[in-house]
Amino acid sequence: MELKSEYAIRSRWQGRTEPTLSIICLTYNHAPFIRKTLESFLQQETDFPFEVIVHDDASTDATAAIIAEYAARYPGIVKPIYQQQNQFSLGVPFSTRLFARAAGRYIAYCEGDDYWTDPRKLQIQVDFLERHHDYVLTYHDAFMFNSQGVIRSPQFTGKLRQDASARELMQGRPFSTLTVCFRNLLQELPPELLGVEVLDICWWSLLGAHGKGKFIDEIKPAAYRVHEGGIFSMRPSRQRIQMTLHAHYCLARYYQRIGKRELYEYFLGQVASECLALLSPLSKLQALCGVAQNLALNLLRRLAPRPAKG
Repeated sequence: MELKSEYAIRSRWQGRTEPTLSIICLTYNHAPFIRKTLESFLQQETDFPFEVIVHDDASTDATAAIIAEYAARYPGIVKPIYQQQNQFSLGVPFSTRLFARAAGRYIAYCEGDDYWTDPRKLQIQVDFLERHHDYVLTYHDAFMFNSQGVIRSPQFTGKLRQDASARELMQGRPFSTLTVCFRNLLQELPPELLGVEVLDICWWSLLGAHGKGKFIDEIKPAAYRVHEGGIFSMRPSRQRIQMTLHAHYCLARYYQRIGKRELYEYFLGQVASECLALLSPLSKLQALCGVAQNLALNLLRRLAPRPAKG
């Protein structure tokens, strides 16, 4: 599909200029992929204005130059941010900070190595959220692929293709970030969540305090690229578990502070389960025996008769 000019894109917006939606795109050394990503944004057919905030995290390849090319061609839509020093390596959660810089009431998120396949994606998602104020986000399916072809399609099966209750969102139900469109309600993170690498779990949990999630089957699956430079997908399985464990631990601390005991205990249970997954079979057996022994001792203490006062 040939790219339209900025004038042609804006002609659908009926003279409006203030963005209804902000597309957030984080890039780092995505020179082979970023054109496909940006063009999938610019091919979106919407009757509302949108902006594209592209954050380049001090790439060492040609990523920044390619972004500059599109920013020059679409100056009113593509708004680049260029870092001189890599923020990810400093532990700075820059993706959430970009939400505060977004002018749109809604946020759509897609990293610079993924892309969208449905030009009606944003229109469908925003239309739904405009009509249903009890929902805080919408999402759809994706397929995983690499240089050899499609790895998994669809990405979601079973219950993951259903709507998410507010409770499920607060429990960090998994979504593909490149499929989600949500209300722009997250301006900053609680202190407990600073330094978390798997931030999308935290986003969905915090958004769950504001409503439900809607799965929209009619949107064509987005394309999730698996490659050697992927921040999460190409990490060893053990390291991915450790990153998720850290996110769940930080969420437990957050919910403990604000007095949400049920969520505090839920995330503690997730942490315990992930800790067991990291152990060798022998260590796992020893840990389970220790847990059983502690439970038995606590039960005996509760059942033992207390001495009479006086």
